[in-house]
Amino acid sequence: MKWMAAVADCKREALESGLPALSGGLAKAPFDTIGDTLRGTQGIIIDMYRQPDKLIEAMERITSLTIDSAVAAANASGTPLITMPLHKGADGFMSEKQYETFYWPTLKKVITGLINEGIVPILFAEGSYNKRLEIIKDLPRASVVWYFDQTDMGRAKEILGDIACIMGNVPASLLICKPQEVKEHCRKLIEVCGQGGGYILAGGAGINEGKPDNLRTMMTAAREYGVYK
Repeated sequence: MKWMAAVADCKREALESGLPALSGGLAKAPFDTIGDTLRGTQGIIIDMYRQPDKLIEAMERITSLTIDSAVAAANASGTPLITMPLHKGADGFMSEKQYETFYWPTLKKVITGLINEGIVPILFAEGSYNKRLEIIKDLPRASVVWYFDQTDMGRAKEILGDIACIMGNVPASLLICKPQEVKEHCRKLIEVCGQGGGYILAGGAGINEGKPDNLRTMMTAAREYGVYK
């Protein structure tokens, strides 16, 4: 709670200074809404095998509720950006066939619904999405931000670079190392992902501890290397 209060103070000062907020609210993939809370991880895995049709029907019903809630949050905050943490879509959680059957169809409907309302979804792909890249490129051009945690950023740029903005992937573990290591990692990311634009340098995941010098180094690296020539 102390951390959240400090972040809220920073956001308020940033808004008062005229800096835009990165997110106007949160939304989930329908699969995650059910799997995180309503049925739990064990319950939804069992459902995928024992009652797949009911699971899909439930996710279809949740889809419109998710869109309406996210639109309301964006309108209330005045920021047309909605962050979607994708909890259970990672490579190691389910097969590609299961992803295409249970996870992606309703997630894509939510994303499309938000886009149609003038909202930009920021899709936080937790874990690795290396096996999902060919699937998730099926979205309108320049309509979303894919925020990657442990995904191969070179492949992400190659497959999604002409379609979507990509974001990440400075590991949280790196931010407790030496500033020079942080700067070198940021330089490589910018060189690989920044070609032609469409890249946002960011940490791979949120942190509640880190060395201030490393965070400053990360910002310095963005200013030094993130220049179009």
